Parts: sequence; C-alpha cells; structure tokens
Amino acid sequence: MQVSISSLLLIMSCGLFGPFVEPLTIVEKELIESNRFPDDFLFGAATAAFQIEGAWKEDGKGPSIWDQAVHEHPEIVDDRSNADVGPNSYHLFEKDIIALKDTGVNFYRFSISWSRIFPDGDVSSLNANGIKYYNILIDKLIENGIEPMVTMYHYDLPQNLQYLGGLTNPKIIDYFKEYANILFLHFGDRVKRWITFNEPFDFCTEGYGDGIAAPLVRTPGVGEYYCIDNVIKSHAATYYLYQKDYKGRFDGTIGITLSSRFFYSLTNDTDLVDRAMQYQLGWITHPIFSSSGGYPPVMIEDIASNSVREGRPWSRLPYMTHAQKNYIRGTADFFGLNYYTSRFVKAAGKPQGHNPSWEHDSNMEYDVDPKWKRAKSKWLYSVPQGLRDLLRWIRDEYNNPEVIITENGWSDNGEVEDVDRIEYLRDHLRQILLAIKEDSCNVQGYAVWSIIDNFEWLRGYTEKFGLFRVDVDSSDKERVPKRSANFYRRVIETGEVPQQ
Repeated sequence: MQVSISSLLLIMSCGLFGPFVEPLTIVEKELIESNRFPDDFLFGAATAAFQIEGAWKEDGKGPSIWDQAVHEHPEIVDDRSNADVGPNSYHLFEKDIIALKDTGVNFYRFSISWSRIFPDGDVSSLNANGIKYYNILIDKLIENGIEPMVTMYHYDLPQNLQYLGGLTNPKIIDYFKEYANILFLHFGDRVKRWITFNEPFDFCTEGYGDGIAAPLVRTPGVGEYYCIDNVIKSHAATYYLYQKDYKGRFDGTIGITLSSRFFYSLTNDTDLVDRAMQYQLGWITHPIFSSSGGYPPVMIEDIASNSVREGRPWSRLPYMTHAQKNYIRGTADFFGLNYYTSRFVKAAGKPQGHNPSWEHDSNMEYDVDPKWKRAKSKWLYSVPQGLRDLLRWIRDEYNNPEVIITENGWSDNGEVEDVDRIEYLRDHLRQILLAIKEDSCNVQGYAVWSIIDNFEWLRGYTEKFGLFRVDVDSSDKERVPKRSANFYRRVIETGEVPQQ
C-alpha cells in the first residue's frame, strides 16, 4: 500500500470542519515517522529579556515601559506579580545554557534589553555593564555549540523614550537605528542572525491602540497605525545600516518576527480569509515582503473611506510615497514567524470595537471550533493544520521567502508531566514537515517557546510555557526538565517526530 503525505491531511487535521475521519493506520504512521527534517534544519528555543532576566535596576539598567506599567499598575497583571527578579537569568544565565545544551538545540533566540544597553534610551547613556553581560552570554553560548539569534526589541522600550511619544514618534526611527548600530558594533562579529522587532502587531495594537499593555496608551484607530508605520521604517533603516556598514565585515542576516493566526471560513469565503490575513499579517508583511510594497490595498481603501466618514482631512493609516514603498520593500533576509493558534472568521454583523479602531476598520468576528483543545491561556487552542496553511499562504503571497518559526508553544500550570505540550509540539512539528516535504515551503528553522517558565506579561506567573520548570519563589530557581524537554531532545537528535 502506498500513501502520499498529502492524503493524510484530513486524517491528521484538528477537526476544522468535522471530527477525525479515522485513526492513523500503521502504514500511515510509518510514513510520517520516516520523513526526516532536512539535515540543515535548525532547532532552537526562545526567550525574551524582560521575561527572564530580572535584575531590573541592577548594573546601570534603566526602566522600560513594562517596568513602569507593572510597578505603577500592578492590577493589570493577573497575579499582581512583576519581572523584577523572575527566573533571574541575568545572574543565572549559565543554568539556562545548561538547559539549552541538555535539550540539544542548535540555536538560542533571546532578546537584548534596550534599557540595559541605553538606560536613558540613547547612546549618551551607553552602559558598559550591559555590553559586558551580553558579551559573556554570547561567548558562553558559542562555547557550548549554540548559535545566538538576537532579537533587538521584544516589547521593552526604554521609559525615557516613551516620555517622548515612544513608538508613535517618528524620531524613534533614529533612536532605534542608533541602538542597532551599537549592537552590531559590539556583537556583530559573533551574532549572524538578527531580528529587529518581535510581534509589532501585538505591541502596537495592545500598547498604543487598546491600551491594555505597556505603555498603556489608549489611542485606538490612530496610535496603532503610527506605531506600525514607525516600526516598519525603523526596521528598514536598520537593514540598510547593516548592509552598508556591517554586511561586508560580518556577513550576517537581518529579519523581523511577526505573529499571526491562520483564518478559516465556514462558508469557504476565500475573500474574507484573505481580508483577515491582510489585516493581521499583511499589515506588516505587505510593505516588506510583497512585490508591490506598501500597505495592503484593502486596508488603504477601508481606512481612507472610514476616515472621510469621520470628517478627517487625511487617512488614519499613514500614507507611503512611491519612494518609501521602494525603500522598505525587500528589507528582510528571512521571515520570522510566531504561530500559536488559528480562528474562524466571518464578516461582522455589527460594528466592532471602538470607533475608530483597528477592530472597527477590519470589521470581522472570530470564533473557535469547540473540538479544539484549549491550553491554560484562554486564547490558545491547538490548531496544527493552521500552521501548515499559514506557511502555504506565506509561500504563495510572498514568493516563498525563507521562514524561521521563531515561537510556537503551549501553556499549562507548570506540571512536569506535560503530556499536552508534547502533543501540541508533536502535531505542529508534523505539519511543518508536511509543509516542507509536500508543499515546498522554505522553512529553515523552528524555535519552541520557551526554554524555561517565565513572566508571561499580563498573565504573570499563572501560565507556564517552559520545557523546564522554574519555581520563581525559590532561592535557587532550579531549571527542572519537564517531559517535553526529553521529547524535544529526541526530535533534535533524530531529525524525526516521535509518537510521544
């Protein structure tokens, strides 16, 4: 009996449009198990500085917008906790490296705290202790055979820059470029993969639109659009800086990490699915990765029309000139993708969100399949098929760019016997294999979120994503391997996805 991998889609699906067709046969299981990841495929794990480092005001570090938010408004965090100490990776990073090495990862994606390098936000406050810390971390990773993959910005803007308007101030482009230059100068000889920003959609809509996350600025329908516009331009400026001054010396690559769900329509409305994709992922990817550049046409038209009805003399979505479109287009060597879950989408029956707002402009409603398994996080449902469909959408929309999946993970209560996490990782890794083998998607790497339990932003320590358990209330904060750490190690060692 001969079975193609593509014929397994319905069998292996998450029940998007109905229950499982039938259990896997022995032949089908053998087919999946016999398919190995390419030999040069990279496996890694990810963290973010604010979530793991602690030492929030030690050795010259300045406050970030998240320090400010959780200290002044502890009520925004579910357990009223903060990241002042947390896993304490600033002092205990060697424990993280041991965990990474024990898991066998090829690379470690971590972020650098802008306010640990520039406590006041700019080069006039350059902090030698911050440079020293990351130099030691990078050197130790390389000594242990682990490639450093560095994210420059993972939510934690220096608070002093927020006083100037933060990411809605166009001057942030110059501040970010100045910050990036120092990172390239001090770490570029060893760091060959750079990510400028992590998840602009999330930190712009939540931080400057809805105002529910740091910096808690509520300017819906305006602030999020200015924020994204400045982030995209900051990214492009940094890309050209590297090409001009550092590419010839260090020969590294520059990418950006974007978060996205995939969207499904119960009525198979492909136009609606595309609209949903453009309003979330396309908002940032269309300017950088598309052949035409600029914002997605659907957003340009909708927001301009809405702005006219609101009596505004210009669109709330910033205008990009032809020169700006050409400047930004193509400014990424790879596409960083954070995928966790998917949704059903339908046209909204009534206006959504505040008027104006991104929700109101996009005018869609979202739902889940009741058969999808839910994690501890209320928003996180396991939809592995969505990852494959998202990769195919990126392939078709942007001429199959190099993709590195920079986050993918499952939340629970922190149990060591984390069988649900193993199931989630196994199912998603299988879909990546199918995307590579059957769909020719250019996926080059995968990082699990996260190597250790950490501070999960507004959820505090109530949700755990780590392969290693960390009791943040203990004095030693030992990294205790969960069952999923052993599972992931077997994936990396064999290049295959085991059954459990």
